[in-house]
Amino acid sequence: MIHKYNCLQRRQSVWLGIREKLTGAKPPLRPKHIWSIRSKLQFEGRTRDLAMFNLAIDSELRGCDVVELKVEDVAPNGYSVDRITIRQKKTGQPVRFELSEQTRQAVDDYLRAAGKKLGKFLLTGRRDSQRGMTTRQYARLVSEWGCQHRFRPARFWHSFAASNEGDVDPWTAF
Repeated sequence: MIHKYNCLQRRQSVWLGIREKLTGAKPPLRPKHIWSIRSKLQFEGRTRDLAMFNLAIDSELRGCDVVELKVEDVAPNGYSVDRITIRQKKTGQPVRFELSEQTRQAVDDYLRAAGKKLGKFLLTGRRDSQRGMTTRQYARLVSEWGCQHRFRPARFWHSFAASNEGDVDPWTAF
């Protein structure tokens, strides 16, 4: 069976050959990759994915923390706020981050389009709108974005953690 994203099949080669096994730190996403993904998501009208991608870039949170975001975390009064504080699941430490204007606009557009209310998960899966997106669904979306932009996801991300947009390390996304 051929998968619609061929680069996902290439990940198997990492485990087959010692030469291709990836070890050590993964390189960060380049700004051209970030802008390419953003513009493609905007062009396709994928408001949820654009809001999720922008939140991941701005927040530098792990994927498990991104999918656990609630509407009141990002937009307590109906519109997204400038600064957010989230407690990380893995470490229990609070993380404070600032949302860019582009991210706030994407989140507001998504909230309007999806009709999200306070108390609900910000990012929901395809099957059940009452439950949050799973980390596996998030991982598939991130891999899909990488495949569509012709770079190998296995070489890059684990998260979107970085000090700035030019140094995004996508390996902390999962």
